[in-house]
Amino acid sequence: MAKFMPIYTIPNLMTVLRIVAIPILVVVFYLPVPYARGICAALFGLAAITDWLDGYLARRWQQTSPFGAFLDPVADKLMVVVALILLLQSHPSVPMALSVAVIVGRELTISALREWMAEIGLRASVAVSMLGKFKTTFQMIAVFLLLYQDPIGPIPIWEIGLVLLYIAVALTLGSMIVYLNAAWAALSGQAEDRA
Repeated sequence: MAKFMPIYTIPNLMTVLRIVAIPILVVVFYLPVPYARGICAALFGLAAITDWLDGYLARRWQQTSPFGAFLDPVADKLMVVVALILLLQSHPSVPMALSVAVIVGRELTISALREWMAEIGLRASVAVSMLGKFKTTFQMIAVFLLLYQDPIGPIPIWEIGLVLLYIAVALTLGSMIVYLNAAWAALSGQAEDRA
């Protein structure tokens, strides 16, 4: 008999708090006060840290659950996508629009791919790759810096954030290719042919 794991665990509550923080991030982003961007960056940075921490604690305390496995990546993607939309709206440009389109498009594509692969019993074929983890790291740091945006002394925070965002976009495309390649046999029907 499978062990019952309650959904009201500290790791799951941390995940829920990340989702609750999203509308707060949006409101603070538009506050007409000089420190609004700093608060936004701090909120996003805290969310990024808890994204790592809730997974670590769930494994450490043996509190992994289907609810957490579902909600954790949703919270992560929602926070990133909302932050990217805010940044695009405040700094509209072709490179920024393309970057946001690639990142959001990749997340939708891979989420749909994972759901479909799970339906046919091949979810493990598209497990998180190391390239995907690098993508997430660069993406989180880039968005954090872009939200903060102001230079710190001689350090051009916005420009560094843009460079990291473009690296994240390249890694995003690379990781998407890796996932699609891993699923290609199923997508092309070759997996059924070999069955």
